[in-house]
Amino acid sequence: MYKLALSALISLMFASAAVTAAPVSGVDGASPKKQQIKKAKRQPIRIAAADASDRVVKRVTKVNGRRKVVYQRVITAAPALPTMGDLAGLNLTRDPLDLASNVALVLDQANSEVLFEKNSNVALPIASITKMMTGLVVVEAKQDMDEVLTVTDEDVDREKFSSSRLKVGAKLTRANMLHVALMSSENRAASALGRNYPGGKPAFVEAMNAKARELGMTDTHYVDSSGLSKMNVASARDLAKLAMAAYQQPMLRQFSTDAKAMIETPNGRPMQFGTTNHLVASPDWAIGLQKTGFINEAGRCLMMQAVIEGRSVIMVFLDSKGKQSRTADAGRMRKWLEALKPAGFGNGAPAYTTGM
Repeated sequence: MYKLALSALISLMFASAAVTAAPVSGVDGASPKKQQIKKAKRQPIRIAAADASDRVVKRVTKVNGRRKVVYQRVITAAPALPTMGDLAGLNLTRDPLDLASNVALVLDQANSEVLFEKNSNVALPIASITKMMTGLVVVEAKQDMDEVLTVTDEDVDREKFSSSRLKVGAKLTRANMLHVALMSSENRAASALGRNYPGGKPAFVEAMNAKARELGMTDTHYVDSSGLSKMNVASARDLAKLAMAAYQQPMLRQFSTDAKAMIETPNGRPMQFGTTNHLVASPDWAIGLQKTGFINEAGRCLMMQAVIEGRSVIMVFLDSKGKQSRTADAGRMRKWLEALKPAGFGNGAPAYTTGM
């Protein structure tokens, strides 16, 4: 009886051990490691997008004759924020050239005849086109252009957090500061120019606004010397007046139309800077003055003087969408004016006008 009871107890223990081990070994008897890998292969691949702008694309390729499925995440750019022009409804204005710019104005430089006009009386943020007024005030103040100015922490952009090749402590002459401000749109250089004006930045900004009033720029207002603030506003008509005044200054013409320049620094190696407007280096264009601009609120902006079919014109494009759109608009405008010349140039009437 005792042996029978002991045999039954041992049998019960083995049966219990078998039941405990069954989930580990698996139904098909595979080893724990192999079974774990097999299960992982059978599981569907789930890839979640990192954010709303991401999407996952399935691509099927062949590697060594075998079919291979690859999942790639494609990040799409977030939709652009509306500009001040868009918010004002200017993007609803159509024109025969299908310009990307919400605002456009072309004048005959000799007599101010309007050749093309689109929303030209609306005051909008002008971004770094501001720097042309900065240059005009500096030149007319007749400050020492050989004086060495130093970039300080006060010149660092804490509004838009834009980058700069001019580090805090960099030293350039006033002439070179003006050069890179106009050619390369260096914000710290424009800030240093205003800060080193008699009376500092407040006096410099007041001088900018006083010059605007003198030129009859009634829709214009400045709050800084760089154009980083959306509060720097002007209409295309006003900017045409600025372009005509600035064109009278040889230094502004030269500095704004240099394609590139090696800038000497008193405390370091020479630095090469380039233009923000690739048209100035094009043999197809004859440009005598120019300035670009961009902040989100303003879109892409361009103001320039050019000679087309032997005629000097002032072009202003504001609130354009796309990095190359403003220069593309200038190209469309030039072709339009070239085609228009036999019948339209010099007839005493606007070639085209629309908008507010």
